[in-house]
Amino acid sequence: EYQWKGPFYFIQGADPQFGLMKAWTHGNTNNGDNEWEEEIKLAEQAVQAINKLNPKPKFFVLCGDLVHGMPGTRWKKKQEQDLKDVLKNTDQDIPLVFVSGNHDIGNTPTRETIDDYCKNWGDDYFSFWVGGVLFLVLNSQLYFDSSKCPELRLAQDAWLDEQLAVAANQKCRHIIVFQHIPLFLSQPDEDDDYFNLGKSVRQEIMEKFHKAGIRAVFSGHYHRNAGGSYKGLEMVVSSAIGCQLGQDTHGLRVVVVTEEKVVHRYYSLTELGSHGIEKELLDMLDKQK
Repeated sequence: EYQWKGPFYFIQGADPQFGLMKAWTHGNTNNGDNEWEEEIKLAEQAVQAINKLNPKPKFFVLCGDLVHGMPGTRWKKKQEQDLKDVLKNTDQDIPLVFVSGNHDIGNTPTRETIDDYCKNWGDDYFSFWVGGVLFLVLNSQLYFDSSKCPELRLAQDAWLDEQLAVAANQKCRHIIVFQHIPLFLSQPDEDDDYFNLGKSVRQEIMEKFHKAGIRAVFSGHYHRNAGGSYKGLEMVVSSAIGCQLGQDTHGLRVVVVTEEKVVHRYYSLTELGSHGIEKELLDMLDKQK
C-alpha cells in the first residue's frame, strides 16, 4: 500500500514474555520461569480486546521478548508454542508483526540464535507499507551487542540505508520504526543503561533517523511506559502485556496515523477490552474519509 488512503490505526504490544512473572517474583530470572499461566491469560485478554475493536486495526505489532526463556534454555520452546496457540486466535484480518527482543535471540545474538528466531517468527528485520506509510522493523540486539555476528550488523545497516533511500524517493507520508530496545528512555543524552542503547550507537542512529524524517520509534523492553524526543523524532516506550516492573498496568498502545501526525495512547487491557478506543481517537479516523 504505497498510496495514502486516509487515517488508520494499529495496535502495539510489547513483552508478553511468558515466564517472567514467576521468575521475577521468585527473584530467579535465570531459571525461575517454569510457569506462565498468568501470562497466557494476559495474552488471551489482549487478543480478545483487539478482536473486539471496530474498525479493525491495520495490524498488531509485538515489540519483542515474546517469551522469557533465552535461546537454548529449558522452557523456551514450550513458551513459544503456548504463545503461538494464543495468537492463533487473533482475527485473521489483523496481520501480526513480530519484533525480536533480547530474550528471543539472546543478549549477544549469534547467527544460530537469529536463524532459529527467523524460522519461528519471521525475519529479524524487514519493512512493509500500509496506506503510504513505511514501517521498518529492526533487530536492536545488533546495535546492543553484535560481537558474535558483526557481519549481520553490517548487513542490517546496509539494508536500512537502502530502505531510507527508497523512502526518500517514494515520498512516503511517514516513516515509523519498531525495535525492542529503546534508543533512550526519556532524554537523548541520558547515561547508558540496561534498558537503552549505548550513547555512541544511539547518537548515530538518532541522527540517521532524524535526517531521514522518521516520525516515531516504538519499542518495549522497559516494562514501563516512558519516552521523549530528539529533534522531532518521538521515542515511544510501551509497557508490557506481561510482567510490570513499574506502576503501569498490563496494556496495549493504540496508534492513530493521520496525514499530519502520529497520535497514540496506552490502554490497560481491561479498559481496551471493555470500552474500546475513546471517541477522540475514533474521530481522527473518521475525519478525512
